[in-house]
Amino acid sequence: MNNFFLLIYLLFIVGCTQEKPSQEAVIVNKNYAEPLINVNKKLIEKESRDIDNWLKRHQLTAENTGTGLRIAIIKKGNGNLAKLGQMATINYKISLLDGTLCYDSKKSGPETFLIGQDHVESGLHEGIQKMHVGDKCLMIMPPHLAHGLLGDDKKIPPLSCIIYEVELLQIKEAQ
Repeated sequence: MNNFFLLIYLLFIVGCTQEKPSQEAVIVNKNYAEPLINVNKKLIEKESRDIDNWLKRHQLTAENTGTGLRIAIIKKGNGNLAKLGQMATINYKISLLDGTLCYDSKKSGPETFLIGQDHVESGLHEGIQKMHVGDKCLMIMPPHLAHGLLGDDKKIPPLSCIIYEVELLQIKEAQ
C-alpha cells in the first residue's frame, strides 16, 4: 500500500513540474495551423458549391442547416416530429453526387437507431430531427457529416458528399 501512495506522489510531482511549451513551439504550431485552416475552408467551400450545383441541376430547394447539411422534404407525413433520444426506424438509399447508388434498405431492410447516440452519420442524426413520421426527404451531406476523410472502406470514397434519401417509418421512446 505504501508503494501505491509513493507512486501517486511521484506522478503528482512529475506532472506538476513539467515545463510549459516554449514560445517557439507555440509559434511553430500557429505556422502550421493557419495553412491547414485555410485548406479546410477551401474544401468546405468547394463541397458547398458541389451540393448547391447538384440541387440546382435537380431543380430542388433545400434548407441549409448551417452545418452544411441540406434537407429537402419530398413527401410530407402526418406523424410526430422525431426527437433526440428516440428510436427511429427508416428506409433509405445512399448515393454519391454522381448518382452512384451505394446502399439501399430494400436489400438490407429498414434501419433502427437511437437519435443522437448510435453509430450512424452525424448528418443523419441532425436531419432526422427535422422529420415527422411519414416524411420522405433528401439529405445532402458534406463529408464531415457523412464518412469524412476516409470514406467507409466499402462503397463510399474518401471526402465524398452523399445523398441520403430517407423515409421516417416510425419513432418510439427508447427503453
